[in-house]
Amino acid sequence: MSRYAPSSSMSYSFGPGPITFAVKWIIITNVVVFVLTTFTSTAAFEYFGLIPERVIERGWIWQLATYMFLHGGALHILFNMLGVWMFGVELERRWGTATFTKYYFLTGVGAGICTLLVSLLPFDWAARSYGTTTIGASGAVYGLLMAWAMLFPHRRILFMFVF
Repeated sequence: MSRYAPSSSMSYSFGPGPITFAVKWIIITNVVVFVLTTFTSTAAFEYFGLIPERVIERGWIWQLATYMFLHGGALHILFNMLGVWMFGVELERRWGTATFTKYYFLTGVGAGICTLLVSLLPFDWAARSYGTTTIGASGAVYGLLMAWAMLFPHRRILFMFVF
């Protein structure tokens, strides 16, 4: 009788493996900015958060990129960075650091542009977003999720052991 369990065709693992260069620096940068903005005034959100009114009327186009590094709370940054780690590591390994970094920022800025365009629609619900601040890396994370799902369509994701 063997001391070891019989081998099986099923395997389990946790996470995508060792963290990659760009993913590590994206997470570090977001955490550092989160800590800094937690202990400072809300002026950072007004200057670096995405406010369509200021992008269009004042020309503050940097907000299309800087809003991705601001987060509104611990759970907000936790789940965004979890998404960057879960999906970004494999994408960076497959594409390389330069291509992955370009894609991450393209999807984040693209989400900001979509937010800006929606705020210009001639509807009441859209007009209210014209002066509203948008923060977080969710747009970039959804871009990573989309790319990951297209490259690995048959993989199963267990999130909090629910789905």
